[in-house]
Amino acid sequence: MDFDLVLRNVRLADAQPDRPATDIGVKDGRIAAIAPRLGNAKEEVEGHGRLVCSGFVDTHIHLDKSCILGRCEHTTRRNPHLAMERVSAVKHTFTVEDVIERASGTIEKCIGHGTTRMRTHAEVDPKVGLRGFEGVKALIDKYKWAIDLEVCVMPQEGLTNNPGTDELMVAALKDGATVVGAAPNYDSDRAAQIRRVFEMAREFDVDIDMHLDSGASAEELDTLLVCDLAEKYKWGGRVAVGHVGKLATMPFRDLDKVARRMADAGVAATVLTATDLYLGGRHTDHNVPRNVVDLNYLTERGVTCSVGSNNILNPFTPFGDGQLLRQVNMHGIVTQRGNDDEVKALWDMTTSAAARLMRKDDYGVAVGNPADLVVLDAPDSITALRTVAPVLAAYKRGRRTVTREPVRLHKP
Repeated sequence: MDFDLVLRNVRLADAQPDRPATDIGVKDGRIAAIAPRLGNAKEEVEGHGRLVCSGFVDTHIHLDKSCILGRCEHTTRRNPHLAMERVSAVKHTFTVEDVIERASGTIEKCIGHGTTRMRTHAEVDPKVGLRGFEGVKALIDKYKWAIDLEVCVMPQEGLTNNPGTDELMVAALKDGATVVGAAPNYDSDRAAQIRRVFEMAREFDVDIDMHLDSGASAEELDTLLVCDLAEKYKWGGRVAVGHVGKLATMPFRDLDKVARRMADAGVAATVLTATDLYLGGRHTDHNVPRNVVDLNYLTERGVTCSVGSNNILNPFTPFGDGQLLRQVNMHGIVTQRGNDDEVKALWDMTTSAAARLMRKDDYGVAVGNPADLVVLDAPDSITALRTVAPVLAAYKRGRRTVTREPVRLHKP
């Protein structure tokens, strides 16, 4: 067989250290063969024993409100952070064109760091209307050459206590949103918002991805209600909860019960490491808690877990460049997980486990799957994660989308 592309002498993420390098052959946008010394190709790329994996999967990002830090009020107050209020105050400045411009800059950074699949959350409410949703929706076609993008519509500022928001969410679901979200922490009736979101999911047959259980204590866990409803409506495997910082306050004996409940109900968890660290622990001025759930612990008990970028350059997280590998590296540092098996599990949270959360059955370096491939400057996945290895090349359906030259030292 003649191939369109062959990546030669590369290593796969699950390859044993003593296994020789292999080739990956691509034909018509799909992986056609994985074996040493494949035949001729129109394009051949020498990998020099570097790691090749499927593109990274960002399950949770906010493209619509990225890069607005400069227009938001700055505060020297540490507590409260008022991130939602500071963003809300500038929503009137959002236009569809403005969202497209800012979100394009952010998604291009993510693409440059190897992300090939993404779920972005988009806020709707009477202040911003559908402008944020329409702006990020426009990116689906604009960037389909490099990334598969899906939109989760959500009520950041409340649903039951924010008249007009429900109608806007329904309108977005009718207009192409494929996931429905929630943020009950900002609602006067948290349980009612959660129940209404499940109603929408059932009506439109879409998955659910909620912002949930941020706080300094484990009282009143909304996650347990989500588990009950996922079982009641048979929505297991189609529900994710993000942040869940309250779980980080629980002793392991109590967390064990919640983790097993989530696993049994098919409710996945996503941690947004940078945001959770930045916003959490503001109730104290010393011995500040990390506010980051130990996803390795949840994974070991059967919960599907992922790590996402969340906010970039806004009051929720005034840092970030779309490098998903940095987020999961930070997660390992913060939760003190450093053994090889723990690092490998963390790697999965931005690759295979993240794809499973988004129900992407065609993910992975396997014959027949889309040739969405990333070349990293590392010999294996564990080293790549430990060192935050740069992405040297990325491909979407076999077409090169990213090139980054390896660093060169100019010694005297």
